[in-house]
Amino acid sequence: MIFSRPKPLHFILLTALTATACFSQEAAHKNRDLGYDDTPLIPGQKWRVHDNTRKHPPKVTAATQPGGAPSDAIVLFDGKDLSQWVAKLRGGKEGPPEWKVENGYVEVVPGKGGIATKEKFGDAQYHIEWQELADVSGTSQSRGNSGVEIMGRYEIQVLDSYQDLTYADGQAASIYGQWPPMVNATRKAGEWNVYDIVFEAPKFDGDKVVKPAYITLFHNGVLMHNRQEVIGRAIHAKVATYAPHAPEEALSLQNHGNAVRFRNIWVRRLRGYDPQ
Repeated sequence: MIFSRPKPLHFILLTALTATACFSQEAAHKNRDLGYDDTPLIPGQKWRVHDNTRKHPPKVTAATQPGGAPSDAIVLFDGKDLSQWVAKLRGGKEGPPEWKVENGYVEVVPGKGGIATKEKFGDAQYHIEWQELADVSGTSQSRGNSGVEIMGRYEIQVLDSYQDLTYADGQAASIYGQWPPMVNATRKAGEWNVYDIVFEAPKFDGDKVVKPAYITLFHNGVLMHNRQEVIGRAIHAKVATYAPHAPEEALSLQNHGNAVRFRNIWVRRLRGYDPQ
């Protein structure tokens, strides 16, 4: 019978210490995968660089098709009905919308007022597709005029500006009466245009404007306004001014007496990243 010699005590201790060190290093490495607890603080934040206790953003599923609504969006018009909208009539009255819905789009019916969402929004991302009719007629502001009125006040102009001219701060993709778009990316009548808008709502303290509204706008994928300051409510032939209003208001689409089509309208509330 063969007996193995007992291991010296110092050898056993060394082996245990080595195993512990390897385990500690492995655990530390795993912790590093999720961040650090010994890095400097980021200026203006309570978090360290790569902080391992910082909350991760919620997961959102992007649409499979370009321009489609992501999983956290509110679909305002899906081509089927206007159940998310009300008609805005003269005298501030509301009623059932009477615009024409067919073939996946809604078409302005002159004389039937504008439409506004039942739900209200503040800071938001909007996606809106619009089309001028192939047989659009008229000139300047009478050529396929409508508008995307954020909070019912701050207007992005809708117009056939493919070749027809009007005043610069009133053409398609302008912040009406304030800022022309950087370039003219309007598609010809009969083709669909796309607005992607990031809107920061104004903030008020009584009658005082604490923070103005800002608009970032892409028209057909081309940047038109890069966090452009809005100077007030859209108004014709006058300087825009602010008047206090609620932090959330409805999105409206303007009826300017011209038949214009809209489709694929959705919105995402922008509440900001919650670091808690």
